[in-house]
Amino acid sequence: MVRIKNNSARKKLSQQIAFRTFRILSFGVVAILFWILGFIIVNGIGVVNWEFLTTYPTEGMTGGGIFPAIVGTLYLVAGSVIIAFPVGVMSGIYISEYAHNNWLVKLIRIMTNNLSGVPSIVFGLFGMALFVIAFGFGDSVIAGSFTLALLVLPIVIRTTEEAMKSIDNSFRVGSLALGATKLQTIGRVLLPIAFPNIITGLILAIGRVSGETAPILFTAVAYFLPQLPDSVFDQVMALPYHLYVIATSGTDLEASRHIAYGTALILITIVLIINLIANALRHYFGKRVKMN
Repeated sequence: MVRIKNNSARKKLSQQIAFRTFRILSFGVVAILFWILGFIIVNGIGVVNWEFLTTYPTEGMTGGGIFPAIVGTLYLVAGSVIIAFPVGVMSGIYISEYAHNNWLVKLIRIMTNNLSGVPSIVFGLFGMALFVIAFGFGDSVIAGSFTLALLVLPIVIRTTEEAMKSIDNSFRVGSLALGATKLQTIGRVLLPIAFPNIITGLILAIGRVSGETAPILFTAVAYFLPQLPDSVFDQVMALPYHLYVIATSGTDLEASRHIAYGTALILITIVLIINLIANALRHYFGKRVKMN
């Protein structure tokens, strides 16, 4: 009896130690995150104003604003999502619902996982060789969008596949038993249920492409371009590359430093706003699924 109580006490102590360790590590991660955000806000908030957001850069990018970089970033994010999301969702649906679980599908999953781990600069070199040179797009919005779409395509595919697999098979059986075709079952039953989780892939994709520098360095962005693109075949400025340029190549180091922090603050804010919108959409579709 005493031995059982001692074992129970040791297990309880071990559990408490583990929980407290996890709690300390979690608070540590959150503290580091808030410290980074606070550091950027303190150093960058002083330059953020309406002029900074709506004017063009001047004086070797140590003056003026970052309006072309903001618009260019939104163009690249929107273009990459428009390309990657439909292709990734359809690919994930095909792997989950149509493809047989054979060696080919397993190979595709392995290659998709490996593709998600490829350094982004490799995607940039590939995008330059394929879209800029071979397809003749040149350094442009469309070349950068396709390159970024390839970068996040594995994320969307795997998220969609897992979202479809998480649906109970009784929904498929019930729909087919009522006379629906497989395509109707996917479109009217499975996809609405999985869509809130599929949007998670969209959120991850947006977060990834909005901060990438290497892929757009070879395919889309210009060092200094104080104007907006007239078409998808024009170059753009983008916040990640603009941040790199003013942090490393500014003539006035003090002014460049504060502009760099201000640019980083705006980039984080844009990503946060886009993610909040995507989360709101996920919550909306999740409520619709529960109501139905």
